[in-house]
Amino acid sequence: MRHRPPAIAFIFITLFLDILGIGLVIPVLPKLVEQFRGGDVSEASMLVGQLSAVYALMQFVFSPILGALSDQYGRRPVILLSLLGAGLDYFLMAWAPTVGWFFVGRAISGLAGANITAATAYIADISPPEKRSANFGIIGAAFGLGFIAGPLIGGLLGEKSLRLPFIAAGGVTLANWLYGFFVLPESLGQDVRRKFAWKRANPLGSFLGLTRNPVVLGMAVGLFLLNLGQFGVHNTWVLYTGHRYQWKPSDVGISLAVVGITAAIVQGGLSRVIIPTLGERRALKWGFFLNGFTLILYGLATRGWMIYAILPFGAVSGIGAQAGQGIVSRSVGPDEQGSVQGALAGLNSVAAFVAPLVATNLFGYFIGPRAPVLLPGVPFFLGAALVFAALVVAIVTLRRVKFPV
Repeated sequence: MRHRPPAIAFIFITLFLDILGIGLVIPVLPKLVEQFRGGDVSEASMLVGQLSAVYALMQFVFSPILGALSDQYGRRPVILLSLLGAGLDYFLMAWAPTVGWFFVGRAISGLAGANITAATAYIADISPPEKRSANFGIIGAAFGLGFIAGPLIGGLLGEKSLRLPFIAAGGVTLANWLYGFFVLPESLGQDVRRKFAWKRANPLGSFLGLTRNPVVLGMAVGLFLLNLGQFGVHNTWVLYTGHRYQWKPSDVGISLAVVGITAAIVQGGLSRVIIPTLGERRALKWGFFLNGFTLILYGLATRGWMIYAILPFGAVSGIGAQAGQGIVSRSVGPDEQGSVQGALAGLNSVAAFVAPLVATNLFGYFIGPRAPVLLPGVPFFLGAALVFAALVVAIVTLRRVKFPV
């Protein structure tokens, strides 16, 4: 393959198409599970949580492995193999005859989805230290734009057939793999590669590696609590809006598209002004605080239109995680980026494993007949409490940072 200089545009398009494929199926998967369970929302919500937990468990196991492999063999092969597996897996789920096959499909998706580790390390490879926080906004922008098109198209396709979005996602993801095969250059030079070692690649070993640096450890705990609060909300969004506001797949798709638009505007553009202006320290604090406050507002919203008034505040709150990730990246050397990002992705997967199990079961209980009081917003209130705990941890950790933030 002819050599091309690494550029953020390459990885941005790769991430965008990857997230587009994921976004296509979000509005329809819970509805499809509801069909398998005869329309019982309470029971379906618990199964949706279990499917999300399987996905997260596989990411937990394989994120540090893929991160460590990318430190030795480069980012490109890890990203491409993951994309190929994800594309084929969508077609498996498109024709899955039972819920059991969906569990198999989500397990494969979780393994393939661990490629975010290599993608994050790719950005760190090609970004100077002082620009990493801003450039990590590329991830948020790709997620945002992917969620503009993905859920919107998926919701519209889902009105015709709940399985059609899986076919579309498979085609888009395989197109993404083909694009990367011909266009994506390698970002990691031979001189900074590190040999694969199981003590760093296994999840527990990668977590122990975080303890060597108190700033990295503190930020990792803060980001873990933040994600724990958010992931519970993510996994109940379709169920919550369908139950409380009677939203159809197309309504959910439109709401997630608006989420994507606001996130892309903030993380792809405004964050490059906001974070340098505020500094990473204040950007982190204000972002975390605004995140928790926004979750409370979601849980209190009694009308569907209120969600749209709250969404922009949620988008701006994304600068907190972006600043925290930048501080972590600046605290380690170039030969550790893949392993550290793999450990962080592993922690994200632990949060994504625990949060849906707790949130969907709480949601199912508090809308069911045994609930002492009907409280569908309970996952949002729990999420807010966790985010405010993350803010406290981050404030304590910032006192240990040696470089200007």
